[in-house]
Amino acid sequence: MKKLFLLFLLPAFILGSCSSDSTNDPTPSTDPQKILTDYMVAENLDLDDVLSGWIVPAPATVAEVDGFLADRYVIDIRSATDYAAGHIQGAVNSTLADILTTAQAADKQILVVCYSGQSAGHAVMALRLSGYSDAQVLKFGMSGWSSQTSASWDNNTGNVAEGNSNWTDAATAASTFKAPTFTSASTDGATILAERVSAMLGGGFKSVKNTDVLAAPNDYYINVYWPETAVATYGCINTAVRVSPMTIADNTILNLNPDETVVTYCWTGQTSSMVTAYLNVIGYNALSLSFGINGMRYDELVANDDPAHTYTTRTVDLPTVQ
Repeated sequence: MKKLFLLFLLPAFILGSCSSDSTNDPTPSTDPQKILTDYMVAENLDLDDVLSGWIVPAPATVAEVDGFLADRYVIDIRSATDYAAGHIQGAVNSTLADILTTAQAADKQILVVCYSGQSAGHAVMALRLSGYSDAQVLKFGMSGWSSQTSASWDNNTGNVAEGNSNWTDAATAASTFKAPTFTSASTDGATILAERVSAMLGGGFKSVKNTDVLAAPNDYYINVYWPETAVATYGCINTAVRVSPMTIADNTILNLNPDETVVTYCWTGQTSSMVTAYLNVIGYNALSLSFGINGMRYDELVANDDPAHTYTTRTVDLPTVQ
């Protein structure tokens, strides 16, 4: 009789145990920032995912132009005046704010063109987070296409960091911070992402001059988005940390301070534009340092024969139309 009683109790015990365990299941987050970032990781939209294959150089010869353009839908986000003065054959003129609307007409891989490849980074990040996963930036923008359209780049390289007291030999050790916060009426990751991308585009190109950051580095939380060897070679802005690579999934993105203005800089301002757009989408107040180290120690880059990270000479002017 005792055995029967124990057998009778066994299913109840198992059911009771399962019921008890279920009360310990994690409650779905109501924090829109966490909902968003969890969604982005699950959908392969972490930073390292969207920074894969995002930039392409201009053709090396005039003979390659037709083939290059045959497979691409070119969107030029320069001003209407500069577009009219000379643009790539077949390019459609748009703005950063309207990039997602313009993209709806694309029937090929999207290539975004701007003056120097910087504001195009914001546009391409918006596109890649909105389903256009193969959208690309034209490297160095129209500055890399023709000497007739290169003034934006040519006039902004320089050496303002040379001899500057706020340039140092090593990066500062990074700390870990809480995630940023923002509000949303939605609890759906895809909806929140669309809201945040729209807000990022509406805010325009978020950049800062190198002279402003060098003059007051303590006013910003600066991240030099370089490999360690590059910092060892060139140094960095005083107080800058080096968080590169960084992702949501491994929490390295939490090495950025959400309570400060995060300034990212790279070699040319192109990668930092992509990173800055991404950071604004996930809740940071972020800026891209214009022209990267090319605006701060350009002559040293040229002396080190670093063509991958500078634009110094053009072998040929590629054609434009009016």
